[in-house]
Amino acid sequence: MSAGGSRVLALWCADWPAVAAAATADLSPAEPVAVMSGNRVVACSATARAEGVTPGLRRRDAQARCPRLHVLAADDGRDARVFEPVAAAVDAAAPGVEVLRPGLLVLAAGGLARYFGSEEAAAERLVDEVAAVGVECQVGVADELSTAVVAARRSALVPPGSGARFLAPLPIGELAAEPALAAGSRADLVDLLHRLGVRTVGAFAALTPVAVASRFGADAVAAHRGARAEPERPPSARPLPPDLEVEMRCDPPVDRVDAAAFAGRALAQRLHGRLAAASVSCTRLAVHASTVRGEHFSRTWRCAEPLTPDGTADRVRWQLDGWLTGRSGSRPTAGIDLLQLEPVEVVPTGALQLGLWGGVGAEDDRARRALTRVQGLLGGDAVRIGVLSGGRGPAERVTVVSLGDEMVPDADPAAPWPGRLPEPAPTAVLPIPPRVVLESVDGVPVTVTERGEFGANPARLRWGDHSWALLGHAGPWSVDERWWDRSTARRVARAQVLLGQGAGSGAGAPRALLVLYDGTGWCVEGVYE
Repeated sequence: MSAGGSRVLALWCADWPAVAAAATADLSPAEPVAVMSGNRVVACSATARAEGVTPGLRRRDAQARCPRLHVLAADDGRDARVFEPVAAAVDAAAPGVEVLRPGLLVLAAGGLARYFGSEEAAAERLVDEVAAVGVECQVGVADELSTAVVAARRSALVPPGSGARFLAPLPIGELAAEPALAAGSRADLVDLLHRLGVRTVGAFAALTPVAVASRFGADAVAAHRGARAEPERPPSARPLPPDLEVEMRCDPPVDRVDAAAFAGRALAQRLHGRLAAASVSCTRLAVHASTVRGEHFSRTWRCAEPLTPDGTADRVRWQLDGWLTGRSGSRPTAGIDLLQLEPVEVVPTGALQLGLWGGVGAEDDRARRALTRVQGLLGGDAVRIGVLSGGRGPAERVTVVSLGDEMVPDADPAAPWPGRLPEPAPTAVLPIPPRVVLESVDGVPVTVTERGEFGANPARLRWGDHSWALLGHAGPWSVDERWWDRSTARRVARAQVLLGQGAGSGAGAPRALLVLYDGTGWCVEGVYE
């Protein structure tokens, strides 16, 4: 499937994150569904689009356009897990599947055309195979991988040698439509080209390679090659360096996803150590697993950009999750005792050399490598990161997970949370809330009544030996949680107080606090800085 070689067949499942989310939530395909990340729509179903929902919309705007919209959180692991039956069905009919991302896979079309009689017959057979597992898909065939992916989004079979002619009339935004083929900054490139008057793929392809390379970055050069239907990855004459494969014997055999994912993360670190020693980076990775009963499982992942250790660990975790949960219908009957990672395609590390002004995310990558090193020295739980979660108080809205684990919150942040603390959130949340006293002007302790109101107007806050006059306050916001279960019921109220001058108000004193009333008194839950 590389430059100038056999034809490429791409199989694309439209709106896959929304399809996977709806399937997991047992929603009908006819229901409008939107997948959210960072309070914005990243994918939506056809029904939602018909009612005006589009990627990039804020949640509030999307729900205003479609009041019956089902909002679900983004989850890469879920997308890969639900896609495994599709990949397995295609692989059973046409071995050699390469997954670009959940919802999109490619394979060589030459052998399929010979086996099924024609490219049209092969495309129809694969669509039927995928339909048998309850999923709709579209197929495209072209000379080059990126052209085949664009063709799949239009259910087109592009004749040999006519890729550039097929792409020419398409809008320039098509170059950034598929994230598996585009760098993160591709949308900025498309926006710039549009403002420069380059509105179609053909107009961009008409520019000379020298003009593109001198004016834009490396990703623009790759996009330009794709627009001209030229090979994205020039063939390399040199063979793969020896001894790049890594394997791990699992003793005892693993049959749980979390245990397999931990083993996969360690194996990914070993693989990238060998790749670094050979001065190469991996762009196609085969994941193999064997069980104690002799069962063998294999899947190949192809990436637009060279894999990082975290990217490799993610794909291994997704794949093992799909196998061990048995969604493909071929769940292992015994524990996995052998894991193998095989680099199928590599590029020289020099291909990753940063530009004159550095690279986007270079600092983040160095920081992550340092944290991974600490994790290797101190253990998997030594480095933990926060994930936005659902809840009413600030502490409840953070789920802490180990670095490298699936970033899944304990509660859905997109769900409605009546009584949730309004923005802004505190800068710091205190793990052990210290007790304080809130007083009125007359020195009477302030309480919160059953009607959710202050018993007296707060005027002063005492914290240990220190005290402050209050410049202002907001609230209280009452929360009556789990009132139906006496053993876990909890009734609290929160308030924000702005501190003025007073005893203890030195240079390092806080200026504003989030305080919580639990029926017996007040405590400091958070600090605003």
